[in-house]
Amino acid sequence: MAINVGSFGRIRVFEDFLGSNVNEDPVATFNNLSGSLGTIAVATGTAVNVVDEPGGIISLTTGATDNDNAAIYAGVFKPADGGCVMEARFKRPSSIATNAVFCGFSETLAVTTPVMPAEFATATLDFVATGNVCGLVDDPDATTADRDWRAVFGNDNVVISTTDANGTRAYEASVADEWDIVRVEVGADGDAYCYLNGRLIKKCADAVTTTDILHAVLMIEDRVGSGSVLEVDYFYAEGGRDWTV
Repeated sequence: MAINVGSFGRIRVFEDFLGSNVNEDPVATFNNLSGSLGTIAVATGTAVNVVDEPGGIISLTTGATDNDNAAIYAGVFKPADGGCVMEARFKRPSSIATNAVFCGFSETLAVTTPVMPAEFATATLDFVATGNVCGLVDDPDATTADRDWRAVFGNDNVVISTTDANGTRAYEASVADEWDIVRVEVGADGDAYCYLNGRLIKKCADAVTTTDILHAVLMIEDRVGSGSVLEVDYFYAEGGRDWTV
């Protein structure tokens, strides 16, 4: 029997947040943000367009309780279908000392109670989300000497043994109100690559199980109960389509 294969083998989402795109504020359930992007949060946050900067920017604000978070996400993607990639450009306009950010892929992303896929406290990396996690994390709970962007790779709350136990330091700390670009690539072979501002921070062989499905996610989590702001210039994610009949 002939197998029907369509013309659109790659699944892509690119959102530049031009115009009045925002449909809903993030709450503790799924909401459509714009196009193919969703947004979820612990507690009620806000999502509004920024009108005093050019290029199309969305401002995502968490709730005002410690550990409230808000996320933009797309997917899910299966690496075995031809690999997947995500990239986002974002900044924290006022403070990097009161909130953590994760950008990358996570197998688990709870709709009602989303959690940071990976966290770094004092001098130790911890994976909170179960399943595959690969991306970059910046966490103010790290000691001053250890505060940095870190490329992290884990599965079922355990670091991948072939990479660094506490993540790989980028030696490029965030600066308030300055843009960062994070790109994470996952090959059909399961190898993963984490980039920060165009620079490869770490490649991890066999980082993910290729048949598992992954969310592309950008998340901010408040650490002091004041409400934290993340401004996003663009969000991109791509993967292969499953042509299984």
